[in-house]
Amino acid sequence: MFYSFATIVCRIFLFFAYRLKVIGRENVPSEGGVLLVFNHRSYMDVVIAGVTCPRKLNFMAKSELFKKKFFARLISSLGAYPIQRGRGDIGAIKSTLAKLSDNEAVLIFPEGKRVKTVDDEKHTRAKPGAVMIAVHGKVPVVPVYISGKLKFMHKVTITYGKPIYYTEYYGQKLNIEQLQSLSDEMMKEIRKLKVVK
Repeated sequence: MFYSFATIVCRIFLFFAYRLKVIGRENVPSEGGVLLVFNHRSYMDVVIAGVTCPRKLNFMAKSELFKKKFFARLISSLGAYPIQRGRGDIGAIKSTLAKLSDNEAVLIFPEGKRVKTVDDEKHTRAKPGAVMIAVHGKVPVVPVYISGKLKFMHKVTITYGKPIYYTEYYGQKLNIEQLQSLSDEMMKEIRKLKVVK
């Protein structure tokens, strides 16, 4: 109930405040487990993702975001669950794999932190976790890019790309070099979706 209400309120506000435009929503598989990988620039990204994706999203969010009760309730209603950053949170990874196994959609920010500028973007690599989870969970990855300034009445475009499949790696135990290489390629696919005015 609160999820539906929160989604409607957030959708109305965000589409007005940021003039949201959504491209490629049809690229998100309508059923089955799927991992959506977004670029990450703002605390609002999780909310934007939640109201533009055609499926209800579950997503890891840093535990600090759950300290403020209202915001915690809001993002929890939109599918967020906490992760302890920098501690190798096995519990959050297991929760993610369980949700994928239950045919749910899960969002991950593969950069692992907010990357605010073009220069920062050039020097920030994806962490290997997203690819590792996709391979282990045997699910496709949908790259997504949020373009535009998150300022009142500035146009923001959310572009959903074609799914990436790692079927050839299912059942394999990839080493860190292989995971990083695949993660770098995945990040390139995300950034290709950037809309430049």
